Amino acid sequence: MRIVSGKFKGRRITAPKNLPVRPTTDLSKEALFNILNHQFSFHELKILDLFAGTGNISYEFASRGAEPITSVDTDFGCVNFIKKTAQEFEMDITAIKSDVYKFLERSKVKYDIIFADPPYHFSQEQFDKIYELIFENELLQEDGLLIIEHSSQTKMEHLEHFSNSRKYGGSIFSFFEYEQVENDEDDDDDFDEEDYNNEEE
Repeated sequence: MRIVSGKFKGRRITAPKNLPVRPTTDLSKEALFNILNHQFSFHELKILDLFAGTGNISYEFASRGAEPITSVDTDFGCVNFIKKTAQEFEMDITAIKSDVYKFLERSKVKYDIIFADPPYHFSQEQFDKIYELIFENELLQEDGLLIIEHSSQTKMEHLEHFSNSRKYGGSIFSFFEYEQVENDEDDDDDFDEEDYNNEEE
């Protein structure tokens, strides 16, 4: 995997081949962070990375100055690899081995951005449960953002705080946020598909 921007731009990280992961592609990852750049200044953002796998997304946030970052995965090998990589790059990442649902049930910390990349074969109910635990336990800051990566087989737009979604190849990013007071009409343009495409051109 390659870090696409920030302090460690261009650095390659090679994960063990035996890890049970499906990393977010570089193309999708770059597109996602282009969107986030319009909405956030990453410096000192508190990040939660769920189903973190190799830590691919965590490293991107760390490279851009976000801290602290909490990476949660149920696989011992993944957690160890994230710990090793974070130490090597001196990134403020805490890797936790835990079932994601149990972690969300007991967590009391509020985050600025929560990113979740569950296995694509998870049921609709399993995807919905991630959303429910985060908003029921108020784990997102009032101006924060929840991003769930999923395939086209999973639908997320029926959930209350759904904001928008973007499709890149076989991956979809669904965005969730609390309703904001409309004191700046331009804020709604951050996730406009046409504007984004024009910028890329």
